[in-house]
Amino acid sequence: MDGVNDKSVVESVHNIVFKESESLEGKSEKIAGYDFNNGIDYGMILRSMRFTGFQASNLGDAIDIVNRMLDWRLSDEPITEDCDDEEKVLSFRESVKCKVFLGFTSNLVSSGLRETIRFLAEHHLVDVLVTTAGGIEEDLIKCLGPTYRGEFSLPGAYLRSRGINRIGNLMVPNDNYCKFEDWIMPIFDQMLQEQTEKNIIWSPSKIIARLGQEINDESSYLYWAYKLTDLSLLMLTKNGIPVYCPGLTDGSLGDMLYFHSYRNPGLVVDIVQDIRGINGEAVHAGNRKAGMVILGAGLPKHHICNAMMMRNGADFTVYINTGQEFDGSDSGASPDEAVSWGKIRSSAKSVKVHCDATIAFPLLVAETFAKRVKKA
Repeated sequence: MDGVNDKSVVESVHNIVFKESESLEGKSEKIAGYDFNNGIDYGMILRSMRFTGFQASNLGDAIDIVNRMLDWRLSDEPITEDCDDEEKVLSFRESVKCKVFLGFTSNLVSSGLRETIRFLAEHHLVDVLVTTAGGIEEDLIKCLGPTYRGEFSLPGAYLRSRGINRIGNLMVPNDNYCKFEDWIMPIFDQMLQEQTEKNIIWSPSKIIARLGQEINDESSYLYWAYKLTDLSLLMLTKNGIPVYCPGLTDGSLGDMLYFHSYRNPGLVVDIVQDIRGINGEAVHAGNRKAGMVILGAGLPKHHICNAMMMRNGADFTVYINTGQEFDGSDSGASPDEAVSWGKIRSSAKSVKVHCDATIAFPLLVAETFAKRVKKA
């Protein structure tokens, strides 16, 4: 009797362990990494990421989404009944591209990603930039003095005694900020004079454009991005990429504005111009699709996403950050949470790559944006 029961139990366990599978053939992509027997082909290595698994697959999806973002043309869409005559012309429809918003945090400008961002601005591969105060000042400060490699473990007290500031495993001599003060204070003086004599109302983006003009250094992404925001400013037009920074005072720039307000008081910064500006970039994209590439999180991420809500959501989205969503922060929130707010369309192509952007973004750019640049 026990033998019969044992056989029945084993048979039941066997059925549990070896449960029959539903076939995935033709429904899901097969996992297979790059075969180095085929030699070293960096393009193929990057394309193989999608089929490697884990965050490599997310990076592969991000590459695919950005390429779709860059390939999209209005001519891909059917002509609607409410189109005007120009929108029905094929040559016009083929010229209308996706509007690309790039957001990034200040630490990434402190890092070597600054050169990647500068490349994108130089070749006008993105349409709108959003960053923090540090993302503005660090770009300018690097034109005045270098940032150095250090270690995450360097003691704070030791560095403080030597006038060295640490950003992760980067070191910035405090002298760089002294040079920044010497450089920017006369510009603030001139801006105040223009405010008084020409009735110019400065916004953060106008200040940033002015600083990009004044730095006059091709290593600066702000130099390549500055634009003619107001005819009364008499600025030269470069690639015309607006740079928004709603938290302009949250950094060394804020320190400089603070000290300037005592030294030569009266400079006014109007932030309402820029909320109209960033929201307008989304709303007035019109029949263009809109895409977001957001490196890191915090203020730049939310500022772009909130603007996208004004147009019922982005069409393409790539997040690259290490934030987790269990604490309810927007920084760690997934793309699907943004769908619930109308910041990303439910039909959108979106992915979050859980990775340090200094690793993932250069790889993504190599397989997407950089391939759009024709070498002279």
